[in-house]
Amino acid sequence: MTQQDTTAGPSIPGQDPRFARLRIVLVGTTHPGNIGSTARAMKTMGLARLMLVAPKASIDTEAEAMASGATDVLRSAQIVESLDAALAGCHWVVGASARLRDAPHELLTVRQAAGQAARELTQAGREVALVFGREHAGLTNAELGRCHAHMVIPANPGYSSLNLAQAVQVTAYELRQALLEDEGILPAVELPAPAPHDAVENLLAHWQAVLEGLGFLDPANPRHLMQKLRHLLQRARVTPNEVDILRGMLTAVQRHTHRQD
Repeated sequence: MTQQDTTAGPSIPGQDPRFARLRIVLVGTTHPGNIGSTARAMKTMGLARLMLVAPKASIDTEAEAMASGATDVLRSAQIVESLDAALAGCHWVVGASARLRDAPHELLTVRQAAGQAARELTQAGREVALVFGREHAGLTNAELGRCHAHMVIPANPGYSSLNLAQAVQVTAYELRQALLEDEGILPAVELPAPAPHDAVENLLAHWQAVLEGLGFLDPANPRHLMQKLRHLLQRARVTPNEVDILRGMLTAVQRHTHRQD
């Protein structure tokens, strides 16, 4: 396993190279068997890039046993301490959620999410992340707020209980079908790549500092407003050049404010 490394992950020989730009992210996993089963689910669908955010479980003999031959995926898993670190360099992020949330995010079925992920990966250099939460509690609202869209698996409403590895398996299957479906996923025009996750978060941090300096934002309670601004940027899909323009404007505001002081 590697730590704090979010560069392009491994690929399975002979597989579509787009698969290597797709990361499966597990947050706070508590059972080693689920990590191993997830690795197995990924490898059966040609995926190899597994990231673990602050896992509560270690990769032990139980995880290896549940991986059932997918130990290469386990050994190359990357461990990071925060979701932001796991999403560094990503251009589109979807978070799995078992229930509807009162948040201004696009809500997709797993098939719709897989189709959108395939369209993103068809664009050269795009990085995509599918994020899954804790076994018993899922993703927090703050973690879902880091995602461009939320994804649900339309299971039996009377019994919709899927364990973590099963949810990954269903999602990986739909993604594989979408990636291997040549017709209908190529965009009509080559769109500019959106800014990666870390660039947007740096812009938000800069924006927050300026708003606090202007007295517009209460430093003791910035989260509500900043989350709304994050949603705005996610919907806009700002490009790296647009991020640079916005940060340049913020820097100009800071300079002007300092001169007045």
